[in-house]
Amino acid sequence: MNYSGLLGVLRFEYHRKRSLPYKLESFMNKYKTLIYEESDSVAWVTINRPDAHNSFTSEMQEEFRSLWLSLRSNDEVNVIVLTGSGEKAFCVGIDRNEPFTAIDQEKGLYGTSNNFMYDDPGDWLGPKSNDLWKPVIGAVNGMACGGAFYFLGECDILIAAEHATFFDPHVSYGMPAIYEPMSMLNKMPFGEVMRMSLTGNSERISAETALRIGLVTEVVPSSDLRSKANELALSIAASPPSAVQGTLRAIWAAQDLGRLGGRSIASSLLSTAMDGEALQEGEENFSTGERTEPRLR
Repeated sequence: MNYSGLLGVLRFEYHRKRSLPYKLESFMNKYKTLIYEESDSVAWVTINRPDAHNSFTSEMQEEFRSLWLSLRSNDEVNVIVLTGSGEKAFCVGIDRNEPFTAIDQEKGLYGTSNNFMYDDPGDWLGPKSNDLWKPVIGAVNGMACGGAFYFLGECDILIAAEHATFFDPHVSYGMPAIYEPMSMLNKMPFGEVMRMSLTGNSERISAETALRIGLVTEVVPSSDLRSKANELALSIAASPPSAVQGTLRAIWAAQDLGRLGGRSIASSLLSTAMDGEALQEGEENFSTGERTEPRLR
């Protein structure tokens, strides 16, 4: 498919998703499976089913889709932090108490008329899948496995608590791991994705190993996870949104399309992301000679 064809597909997907009904309302206390908080241009989204290890349900899928689409138009939010409630789990994938029609031999996957009509849960859960191009920081507060990778694969930066673990149990339960390892190839070396996916429940990746292989960028004590994530989010939110979002899209374009494919749209991204007021403000800040004291990590 050439670039023009790709753009056509992307435009179709964009308008298909935008045609779904959603409302830009006050998010506070709106959701049943999520906690939403907003302060200083940073939105905190907490998966809130701790008694079920923050597994997702069809209701949560709908709430995430509504949330991500609404945040596209919320100019009060420049950065999002995604985490889980409690300390045991970030997310363990789908709630197996949900109707699981994939094992019903008389029906297609999840009750569809045939398997080509299958809609994967990740289409509703991930921010990028819902065309949200604001930075998302994943703060992994415990176990992250299976369907959790729908979230982690579309986060832009991941940090983890010291006790966090990562694994994919699909094959241990007789299911092929398909969408989740595909998502994680953006985050982990090929061999690590392969080993994690094939070993199932037999192995878990520790936070230290996740840092070593580049899955996460920082490991902190559990008690410091929220403050560290907030510090990082605020440092990103302090920069002009147009510059941040343009940079974000450029990096993802190169990742998804390859270096040459990314460069083919680089000039369009650059011209779109350029903001005269932001450039003028940046020039004024530079001319003062004052500099932010950087953190070393």
